[in-house]
Amino acid sequence: MSSVNKVILIGNVGSDPEVRYLDRGVAIANFNLATTERGYTMQNGTQVPDKTDWHAIVLWRNLAEWAEKYIRRGMKIYVEGKLQTRTWEKDGQLRRKTEVIAENVQILYRPQEENQPQPESPVSDSIEVE
Repeated sequence: MSSVNKVILIGNVGSDPEVRYLDRGVAIANFNLATTERGYTMQNGTQVPDKTDWHAIVLWRNLAEWAEKYIRRGMKIYVEGKLQTRTWEKDGQLRRKTEVIAENVQILYRPQEENQPQPESPVSDSIEVE
């Protein structure tokens, strides 16, 4: 039996995408996405506060270029992808970061801003084979 690595998130964009270009002009975009579980009141009256988790989102190629044009802080978006954990050493310390490698992104809500370009149809990342 094979395994499954699939993540679906709906949340609010915490920062505009940071886009850079690697060798051969391959685009990569990074931004943070907040998902919040609403708080509640238990039967005994105890208040349980909202809980917000932050997720590192990574987009590649055409999806990264699309995000650079259309994704902005404050938008509510749908992200579908897979988890990937990177490790590296810095100053003698082993560092670790888990990221969501997005394969599909859709804008669900966008705050009204003047002169903001309207997005083209939703985009999915496709791997280009050379």
